[in-house]
Amino acid sequence: MTTSVESPDAHPESMADHAYRLLRQQLVLLDIAPGAPIAENRLAAELGVGRTPLREALKRLEADHLVVTFSRRGTFATNVDITELSGISEMRQALVPLAARKAAQQRGGSVRGALAEEVQRLTALESDSDIDARQLLEGDLRIHRLISRASENLYLEETLVRLDSLVTRMWCAMLDRIPPMDEHVMEHVALIEAVLGGEAERAEELAAGHVAHFDRVVRAVV
Repeated sequence: MTTSVESPDAHPESMADHAYRLLRQQLVLLDIAPGAPIAENRLAAELGVGRTPLREALKRLEADHLVVTFSRRGTFATNVDITELSGISEMRQALVPLAARKAAQQRGGSVRGALAEEVQRLTALESDSDIDARQLLEGDLRIHRLISRASENLYLEETLVRLDSLVTRMWCAMLDRIPPMDEHVMEHVALIEAVLGGEAERAEELAAGHVAHFDRVVRAVV
């Protein structure tokens, strides 16, 4: 079982939302392998939901490019295509800094407390000589979602959640080829501090550097 990477939400969760959230996490972190068939009966039982909420969740996941449905064949987890990195990075290079700037203008907004907790979590991890790659992946994704939420722009948040999910899948798929990413994840400390301190320009600059860093690391090994 994985640690949740979802950002806080004050609204009650429907069964379809519940299924969507849990399945998205499994797909993003490759607990459901790329290309694997989605067995609806088994997943409905595992998640404790009916077939209708599960199918609603799968429709949303298809819009997120995490599953694909073929007529008479069924639904499958999408493959991870590294050639898509260029287009995704182009979007993230424009939108992640924008979200960071807006989050800083809000000083963390409704997720200020959760962002402060992430600084404490990262500080504790920094002193750990044996950081688990899974923890880094989950932490990176969780922080990006929190900053997107802190932008207080629903459309920006929804777009970035999709893009960050796709990038995280690439990261997971390349874990055996890329160098340790602890330094990359620790970059979030300065970024979060800039957000909480209301330093909009600095937050924007740090976010741009963070996205560029990941892009360079991946391109170096493909």
